[in-house]
Formats: sequence, structure tokens, C-alpha cells
Amino acid sequence: MEAEIELKLFFNEKEIKNLINLLDNVNGADAKGSEKLTNGYFETPELTLRQWDMGLRVRGINNHREQTIKTAGQVIGGIHSRPEFNVDIDHDFPKLNLFPDKIWPQGVDLELVQSQLRCLFHTDFERQKWHIFVEDSLVEVALDVGRIHVDERSEPICELEFELLAGDTSALLVLASTVSQQIPVRLGKASKALRGYQLAAQASPFNLEVLEFIALKPEQNLTQVAINLLEVGLDRWQQLEAMILDVTINSHELPMLCYRLRACIRLLKSTLAQFNLLATRFEQDFDRIETRLNFIEESLSLFSIVEKGGALISKLPMASALIDIANDKLEQLDISNQFEQLLDDICYGRLQVHLVDLLMQITQGVVVIDKSLELQTFADTLQENSWQKILDVMPIDDDLSSRDYLTVAKALDDSMFVGVAYGELYSDKARDQFRAPWQDLAMGIRTLAAYRQLKEISEIAYVDISQWLENKEQSLVQAMEFSRRRAMQNEPYWR
Repeated sequence: MEAEIELKLFFNEKEIKNLINLLDNVNGADAKGSEKLTNGYFETPELTLRQWDMGLRVRGINNHREQTIKTAGQVIGGIHSRPEFNVDIDHDFPKLNLFPDKIWPQGVDLELVQSQLRCLFHTDFERQKWHIFVEDSLVEVALDVGRIHVDERSEPICELEFELLAGDTSALLVLASTVSQQIPVRLGKASKALRGYQLAAQASPFNLEVLEFIALKPEQNLTQVAINLLEVGLDRWQQLEAMILDVTINSHELPMLCYRLRACIRLLKSTLAQFNLLATRFEQDFDRIETRLNFIEESLSLFSIVEKGGALISKLPMASALIDIANDKLEQLDISNQFEQLLDDICYGRLQVHLVDLLMQITQGVVVIDKSLELQTFADTLQENSWQKILDVMPIDDDLSSRDYLTVAKALDDSMFVGVAYGELYSDKARDQFRAPWQDLAMGIRTLAAYRQLKEISEIAYVDISQWLENKEQSLVQAMEFSRRRAMQNEPYWR
């Protein structure tokens, strides 16, 4: 048995020559040439192996054949660790009884599973390799370029894998950081096998309905909490990224997915600030990504107009024309292209690799976090500080206008992130009752932004809905003001 420990990066095909040139010139790099690999992945019709969290393939390299099974592993940040078993064979179809008996679930009928196996998909690619020493550690770097095939469907493979052959895991991050400083990349969460299952429509679709509360326990120390928050934030970031890039996704879902991705990134930034880990190099990349995502507000406003068949303006006689213009504006925003431009910005992958590096340093004790303060006290203090900022930007005795609400939207979001991170430490009932009106206010702010967008759209359509908009906006602001003042009188659940 071998245990792979690797870090994977995805990149754009146009960067192949730049990557090869970079890796050829890394100090101590020993180029190992290239080889073509063919891989058939096998499963039963009931996806038995996947249910066991296993992946089975037969790999061909020239005239050599090898069957491999990978068993349950883990991904922390971007570091993959998964046990695998390899057996040389002289045919293209795997034989399960060649693997050790101990890896199979107890009582399984292995002959039955063998009889049901079929090739589900192929991954064929050219691999160029380097062996690179990082101090006393040896890393194999593999540049894979090819395609995943399922019948007539296919998608590209452009991956850079760093596999630890000997030494310390930190060597993977040293090399990944070197690459991410010069080439636009992004963390690779999905394996070739998972992507193949998804292309074959044999994997569960991505699903992340909300930014759920993060599972923290009162007995955890602050080091464990920091690790937990970074792991969850990075995992959600990668999952949302994959959903946005999924070609089967409905374009009308993109505004909300991008909004949630930005929320994950803001949550990570907030986490670093809470633990005094927000170094200048991090902050600059966070700010650059934030700027790249400036289209989100406009896209959400447009989405609010067209969602649910235009329910927001359904009673207007000219609703159909306004919805058509809103859809046109959404199309002109070209969210997919703007997101691709973000991925091509070197700040994106560089920040991801920095965060994984920081996560590993905290885990290994290289970066030390004060563990003397109790988690509950720490969380209570953060909640109170966040609450005071809301009181500062939304004084209870001041009347807020529509413009005021739009101005404080980010401050409200930031406050809610603290609740997302630490909400599990409190009573569900008290927490949810306190947060509910503030979530309603956040929805109200989004509707106010949609009304502003409708004003512009009505002018394009030469339709006068100014009185309707004024009435709607005033009515909504009055309701929000009533809700806000009542909410500010509620006893905070952390006190």
C-alpha cells in the first residue's frame, strides 16, 4: 500500500508553455520527460465502489498495465491524502481479487461485484514530470494535459500535481507558492475520477443552498477553531467555484452563486482578521478579488427583477418589456466571462495557495495562536464588537433612507459572517430569533437595489413608473425601519 500526499492546481491551457519553462528552471529540478497515459475507470451499475468511497482504474503506460484502487482519504484545504493499492497486470480489465482482502467491507460478495464491473469513463492525457528537491524533501511534479471522455462527451484536463515522495508536506506548498506567484492557477479539489463521475452523470450534483453555521464545539481551543474555519471556508470556496464553472448550471443561478462565493471569501478574510493573521500580502489579494467581483450587486438586482417569473413587478402592465430588458442586461454582464477573468488574475490562485500554506503552518504549530482565551469568551467578544459596529452605522434614533440602507449593506454582511462562524455555540432558538429580522433587512436592501435598477430599466424602455417605484420604495423603507428598531431592542443572544 502507498499513501499519496499531493496538492493539485488547475490552470488554463494557454499557460502550458509558461509552466514548463518555469518548472524547467526551478532550482534543483530534474526533468523526467513525458509519457502518455490511458486510464479506464470501472464501476458497477449501482456505483458500489463509489458507495464504499473507492475508485478503481486500469492505467496503461506504453505496454505496461497497472490496476489501482484508491480507498477513503481526506482533503485538508488543498492537500490530498489517500491510500492506494497498485498491482501490475497484463490485461485491460481489473481483477478485484488481486487486491488485499483487508480493504473490502466485511461480508462482501467480491465475485458478484467483479461480474458487474464495467468501464464508466476514460481519462487520457500526456504527463510531463520533474523531480524537485526542496531542502531535504523530494517532490514529484506532474503536468497533465488531456481529456476526460464519456461516450461522445468530454472535457479538458489541465492539472499540475505536486506529490510528496519523501520528506515534509510543507515542500508541496513551497513549490505551489512558487508557481502561483507567476502563473494564474487555482486549487484543484476534484480528482479526475470525480470529474469523470460527474461527466457521466453518476455523481451527486453540487449543492450548497446556504452558508450554514460552522460546526464548532465549546471545548475547542482557538487553534482548533482557526483550523476549522479555514478548512470549511476553503472547501466551500472550491465547491462554489466548481458550481459556477459547471456548464450545465442555469445562467440565472450565477448571480447568487457568485454572491455566495464572495461571502465565503469575505468569511475567510474575517477569520484571518479575528486571529490577527491578515498580513498585507493577504489583504491586497482579498481586495483585488473583491474588485473583480464588483458586478455582483448589479447582477443580483437584475436577478431580483427576473426571478420567479418577474414576481417583483408582475402587477405592472408593462412588466414583460421590463423583464426582457433586465434579461438583456444580465446577458450583457456576461458573468461567466467575468468569472473567467477573475480566474486568470494571478491574485486568485495565489491567495488560495497562501491560505492553504497558512492552514498547514497553524496545524503544524509553525504559526502559533493564543490558546489561553476560552472559545466562548472569544466568540462573545467578537459578537459584541460586531454588534457595536451595527449600532454605529445604524443609530437607533436616526431615520435611515433608502440610500442609507444601501450604504450599510456590507457592514451588515460582515456582522452576519461573525454569526455564521460562531452561531453553533449558542442556543438555536435565541440565535435564530435574533438573526431573523436582520436577514429580512438584508433581503430588503437587495430589493431596494432592484428598485434602483428598475428606474434605469424603465428609462431605457421609455416607461414612466416613477410613482410606482416611489411608493414601493417608501413602503419598503418604512417596513424596514419598523423592523430595524424592534430588532435593535432585542436582547443579544451572546450576552
